[in-house]
Amino acid sequence: MNHTDRSEAVILGHLLGEHRELHSAIAAVRCLLSKRSADGESGADEVIAALNALRAHLHDHFEKEERGGFLEESVTKIPRLAKAVAAVLADHPRLLTEIDGLIDSLPTGGVSAEAWRSCSAGFDRFAGHLVAHERRENAVVQEGYNEDLGLVD
Repeated sequence: MNHTDRSEAVILGHLLGEHRELHSAIAAVRCLLSKRSADGESGADEVIAALNALRAHLHDHFEKEERGGFLEESVTKIPRLAKAVAAVLADHPRLLTEIDGLIDSLPTGGVSAEAWRSCSAGFDRFAGHLVAHERRENAVVQEGYNEDLGLVD
């Protein structure tokens, strides 16, 4: 294994680690929403805090991607990936806007069970969009680095 191979392994490991952290944050929000939907309990502040933490993590993750790194390197190695990389990067503002809308739509104070179910459904849509984005991103990276990340589609 040469130095380049080790560098690429570190980069790919970092990407997968970031995605695992995002999935953990998604699971944490889902757990909170599920609990709230089931009992209609208030607790909007806790859910809003979890959504804000996820949003901050996403913002940081997207900023790193946009500053260069593995996506840019994929295009350098295989220029035909430029359109796919541009599409992945174009998802970032839409995903941030979508989570901002969720945060803004959550009522504070006493929240009905129906409002929690609605918020949960909106979050599930958002999480689906985020997971689809990650799949596209992983596909670009796998192709750019000619490396199987061991992910099941």
